[in-house]
Amino acid sequence: MKKLLTKELKLFAAPLTYFFIAFALMTLLPGYPILCGAFFVCLGIFKSFQTGRETNDILYTVLLPIKKSDAVKARFIFVAFIELVSFAVMTVLTVVRMTVLSDAAPYVQNALMSANPVFLAFTLLIFAMFNLIFVRGYFRTAYATGKPFIVFIVIAFVIIGIAEALHHVPGLAFVNAISGEGMAANYIILAIGAIMYALITLLAFKASCKSFETVDL
Repeated sequence: MKKLLTKELKLFAAPLTYFFIAFALMTLLPGYPILCGAFFVCLGIFKSFQTGRETNDILYTVLLPIKKSDAVKARFIFVAFIELVSFAVMTVLTVVRMTVLSDAAPYVQNALMSANPVFLAFTLLIFAMFNLIFVRGYFRTAYATGKPFIVFIVIAFVIIGIAEALHHVPGLAFVNAISGEGMAANYIILAIGAIMYALITLLAFKASCKSFETVDL
């Protein structure tokens, strides 16, 4: 598995995938829907799948002396690695915005979603949907990337829209807080987001293994 993961990181991964991790820096943008950063990270991962399709990477992989499920497992670990590295960057920047930059005028006057635990929870939800809709969709055929990614785009921007509107709903202003009352609930929401990410990704992985076993390459 170690060699297979090395192959994913060095041969399967498109350089653009690593570059798009930088979109995690969008967490610092005031007056902008910062959840779009999570979408662009997923777009970077999509480019690896697209490039891999053109180079027949999946056929090369299954010709190695491994089980088909190992190929799926390595691919999911690669995807999760990119997502979690990006999430770590977003977390650090969120902490900076909640502490060092908490009184900065551009953030205080920002009418859009704040960088806080709820933002991080929605980030994990977008990543989970990418794994369930796109990565799971890809392994149904081990070829098609367009349709599952288009479906993911729609779902991702629905999530972004809901997240941006949520704190404007009466009684839900606390989801945009960076301190004080409501923070305990925000951290609970983050914990729920983390659990959902883990469970949905695991579900997507198991379903992908089952589908990929029946794919005739």
